[in-house]
Amino acid sequence: MRGIRSLNNLQKRCYAAARRSGALTEPLTSSKPSAAPPLPPQNVQVSKLPNGLVIASLENYSPLSRVGLFVKAGSRYETLENQGVSHVLRLAANLTTKGASAFKICRGVEALGGSLSVTSSRETTVYSVDCLRDHLDTVMEYLVNVTTAQEFRPWEVSELVPRLKIDNALARECPQIGVIEKLHQAAYKNALSNSLYCPDYMVGAISSDQLQSFVEDTFTTGRMALVGLGVKHSVLRQVGEGLLSARRGAGAPVAKALYRGGELRVQNNDGLVHALIASEGGVMGSGEANAFSVLQRVLGAGPHVKRGANITSKMSQGIAKATAQPFDATAFNASYSDSGLFGIYTIAQADSAGEVINAAIAQVKAVSEGNVSEADVSRAKTQVKTEYLMSIENSDGLLEEIGAQALTTASYQLPDAVLQTIDAVALSDVVQAAKKFVDGKKTMAASGHLKNTPFVDEV
Repeated sequence: MRGIRSLNNLQKRCYAAARRSGALTEPLTSSKPSAAPPLPPQNVQVSKLPNGLVIASLENYSPLSRVGLFVKAGSRYETLENQGVSHVLRLAANLTTKGASAFKICRGVEALGGSLSVTSSRETTVYSVDCLRDHLDTVMEYLVNVTTAQEFRPWEVSELVPRLKIDNALARECPQIGVIEKLHQAAYKNALSNSLYCPDYMVGAISSDQLQSFVEDTFTTGRMALVGLGVKHSVLRQVGEGLLSARRGAGAPVAKALYRGGELRVQNNDGLVHALIASEGGVMGSGEANAFSVLQRVLGAGPHVKRGANITSKMSQGIAKATAQPFDATAFNASYSDSGLFGIYTIAQADSAGEVINAAIAQVKAVSEGNVSEADVSRAKTQVKTEYLMSIENSDGLLEEIGAQALTTASYQLPDAVLQTIDAVALSDVVQAAKKFVDGKKTMAASGHLKNTPFVDEV
């Protein structure tokens, strides 16, 4: 060790001696920065291949590439026979495929410094990979493998059961998740009524054949969008035309969600009552959906300050005047490809739950009667636009936004165009949205000690 230290010191002295030939206060003239021309900015490119696959890309010249495969394979496409299959599929993303073992997928992606993740909603399942641009070709092979060459070996699928149980247990511990799931179950007859989580009675009952059948019906090019950031459009087209061509086709027909309204109540000993009351809202991407988004901010969509209170919203102010009890109230808004839900979400003590719910409903009724100002609507539109722009500042949000538009419309709206659609929402549109909630058929989900919680036909 002593010899190594001496050698290092000798090197430093040599470097210092070499530098003594020049003045230390003068810059080196032999090394000049290269005057490379600035790279031209690029816009999002979208194209649709003959096999039905939509390709969208944004070349941002980043050294990190991010690619996502968006598939119309969410829980809404499940049937009564395979309830929970999308949850199992989400956990099965790293299982052995026809082209690579589970170990090879994990080891191969990590060795390249990349990552592979899977998320799902009621509408879509998204497989995304991140890696250095130089390693994109190799990582893309793993992405294609896990999405088009699944094997679902029975012994590997059975090993997913403990993870399913853990997911379900964590979901049960969160009242918010439980109430939202119950609301969808009560609101729809089919499709959107399916839960994001595997039902307890189906844990361990999803077979390899059911998984394979679900994939064959939904993982087709006509139901996919391949989206990339920091990647050339021609590269994605090559992947779509070559590796993904094995999934050519339109897939199984899609059932339209049927709204019905109803009520589900979960009685327990929890002192806090979580209640969510909704009516049918706007379809994703429509002008009506934009009006509901603005209405949500008028009423209050949650605090804008970390650990703060939502004291500036109309709903919070109205409930505070009507009751002297602690509460939490926000407007709820969810839009889907063929339906939507809009309502109010309240959290209150069991003794005062009824008062808080009625006071919140009264605030929506007040807006439906025109008791809202242009200043309220203008402030709400500013909040919607700000939240939208902040969501696409990071690569995760931007990839999700591009993917959602490409999968739904096979096109992409620039942020300026999206902002214009929000600015186009008038005060009368907000009032009309509030009227639709007040006059519409209600759906209610509640959890807690419900002794003073009204039923849906009483609100």
